[in-house]
Amino acid sequence: MKILAVCTNLFWLWTILGVVWAWFQPGAFTWFLKGTVPGTEVKLISAGLGVIMLGMGVTLTLEDFKAVCKTPRQVFIGVGAQFALMPLIGWAVATAFQLPDMLKLGVILVSCCPGGTASNVICYLARANVALSVLMTMCSTLLAVVLTPLLTKWYASAILEVDAGAMIRSMVTIVLLPVVGGVLLNHFFKKRLEYVRLVSPLVSVLVIVLIVGGVVGLTKPAIIEYAGSLLPAVFIVHALGFSLGYVAAKLLKLREANCRTLSVEVGMQNSGLGSQLAKQHFTLLAATPCAISAFYHCLIGSLLAAFWRVRPPRD
Repeated sequence: MKILAVCTNLFWLWTILGVVWAWFQPGAFTWFLKGTVPGTEVKLISAGLGVIMLGMGVTLTLEDFKAVCKTPRQVFIGVGAQFALMPLIGWAVATAFQLPDMLKLGVILVSCCPGGTASNVICYLARANVALSVLMTMCSTLLAVVLTPLLTKWYASAILEVDAGAMIRSMVTIVLLPVVGGVLLNHFFKKRLEYVRLVSPLVSVLVIVLIVGGVVGLTKPAIIEYAGSLLPAVFIVHALGFSLGYVAAKLLKLREANCRTLSVEVGMQNSGLGSQLAKQHFTLLAATPCAISAFYHCLIGSLLAAFWRVRPPRD
């Protein structure tokens, strides 16, 4: 079981290796974006995200939801910063860099996505508040069913007409139903799902790597063409997210461990979800920033975790 934990904690390494592999051998990953579940018309990428969300739900209990009520201020601050800071940062940076419309839309979309499950791993490595991280991820994921489509429509309305209703329906199918299903399964079959809870984080990492690698492989020409503006733009978006999340927590006088948690939760997005939404509702080009986003937030997050790991919170 320790091997599973170690492999999961090295998600940042698998993401980097996956991106490099996809760059030189796109076919090793693009099948995941193009293929469907055998015997059905369900896209593999949609099924993969559903599995991730189901796995998240299986790790949650009704007591976790009660815990939100016990620490409402910290959770509210974290989720509020997630959806207030990142969409604004994404829109501002994409506008400042004068990105082409579809790339700008992709940056805005991934900035409007909730925190990813990978943030929980980073918080663990960074000696942050892991329980708070899980609660923030859970709450932001559930709220994202409505907020991600509406915020994307708000910030991207000048680019094209965003069908927020269609995006909400996708979020319900990909996010809400699997998470709720996982919570119910955990409630009724808790003891029988111990192995599932151990394996699900590693499965999530694998699916994310497949999605990111697939997008990189399919959009390699676009990445090369717009590298001069797109790469620094996405890096700045995440660097500001991590930084402003930490500063906001400090200004609100949260404990150091919680400041680190807020920094990670704001700075890391569910890039796999952003890639799927971009591919399904817009164009593959709009998914390009989402793939680059996954690479950057894993890289920045792992570096911060390494820095904080040897500096335990004094409070």
